[in-house]
Amino acid sequence: MSENSYRMDTKCVQAGYTPGNGEPRQIPIIQSTTFKYNTSEDMGKLFDLEAAGYFYTRLQNPTNDYVAAKIAALEGGTAGMLTSSGQAANFFALFNICECGSHIVASSTIYGGTFNLISVTMAKMGITATFVSPDCTEEELNAAFQENTRAVFGETIANPALTVLDIEKFAKAAHAHGVPLIIDNTFPTPVNCRPIEWGADIVTHSTTKYMDGHGAAVGGAIVDSGNFDWMAHADKFPGLTTPDDSYHGIVYAEKFGQGGAFITKCTSQLMRDFGCIQSPQNAFILNLGLESLHVRMPKHVENGQAVAEFLQSHPKVKKVNYSGLPSDPYYAIAKKYMPNGGCGVVSFELEGGREAAEVFMSRLKLAAIETHVADARTCCLNPATSTHRQMNDEQLEAAGVPAGLVRMSCGLESKEDLIADLEQALR
Repeated sequence: MSENSYRMDTKCVQAGYTPGNGEPRQIPIIQSTTFKYNTSEDMGKLFDLEAAGYFYTRLQNPTNDYVAAKIAALEGGTAGMLTSSGQAANFFALFNICECGSHIVASSTIYGGTFNLISVTMAKMGITATFVSPDCTEEELNAAFQENTRAVFGETIANPALTVLDIEKFAKAAHAHGVPLIIDNTFPTPVNCRPIEWGADIVTHSTTKYMDGHGAAVGGAIVDSGNFDWMAHADKFPGLTTPDDSYHGIVYAEKFGQGGAFITKCTSQLMRDFGCIQSPQNAFILNLGLESLHVRMPKHVENGQAVAEFLQSHPKVKKVNYSGLPSDPYYAIAKKYMPNGGCGVVSFELEGGREAAEVFMSRLKLAAIETHVADARTCCLNPATSTHRQMNDEQLEAAGVPAGLVRMSCGLESKEDLIADLEQALR
């Protein structure tokens, strides 16, 4: 029975690493910056990408590769890599196929940090972007593309607006224009949604969130589906389809094939030059989280659903965003892509706006005010004064994050205790 044929539960526990006779049962932490070789010729083959192996942890490390292989198996991809954070993963995934003069089409409701990355930082590098509503029509979506568009980007469940992306609609438009769809799948995780099965080409994660699940280790991941044919659109992606002079003229798409070119280039070029590596210690901690991901996600969903239903019925709550509610505008599409539920994050507006939100949060006992989300402990924040602080009111509205919004990430506590805490704070 091959690893790919295992069910999700088994992959969470077993995928990515198989010890040999007498080798460590748990993934070993290779806490070393460098690796020894007997001859310079042996090492030279690594620098020429003629042999597999390790020479410097800034590029690759065995611990990281074991964990990346597990995440790739969970997503159903052909190759994966770890990065120092989710932000690094999104930047690498985009910059690996974009350069000065390129253009990106992105959903407008993405996480504030990623919005800033694309709209401000990458703009300084000469990469422009057009942001479209996740609810746009096919005509509006297609109108956003330009001659120089090189990627489409969105989040399965947006943080913190909780809009649900119509993956097939965005994939269809991306492919019609000869570019890949990149999906940040942090909130549902592959336990609840596998975007590659719906047409996504590249999947990213902030592994800091549910994958780690305990608020212990910052990290990110990129997975390539192996489905996008770079050579069929060779003129758009010269970095993958023409010789790389920094590696003796290697053409990644030819040498490493459709399933390996993207991650190999991302590692050998971007990780080499930017060095946003995840530490082996963090990768080890991440793997411990992955081993229970399939057990934890249903509990997060159960608690999120219970909290959303309670808040929806409370007179002091103006609006609740949670795709598990039949009244939510994304209920039907969420059922399509995530029939077992999405995540444990609920966002809501209180009567009284930002001021009411701040008072409410200060009265909570179980839920801590944190710039975090998606771990074992319940936490909350007001995005307008934290994660989305760089946005003006107009941008906040476009992102589905009104100034008085509270984002609550339901942990693994008793749902009855969480509701009691909400009740006393609202009272």
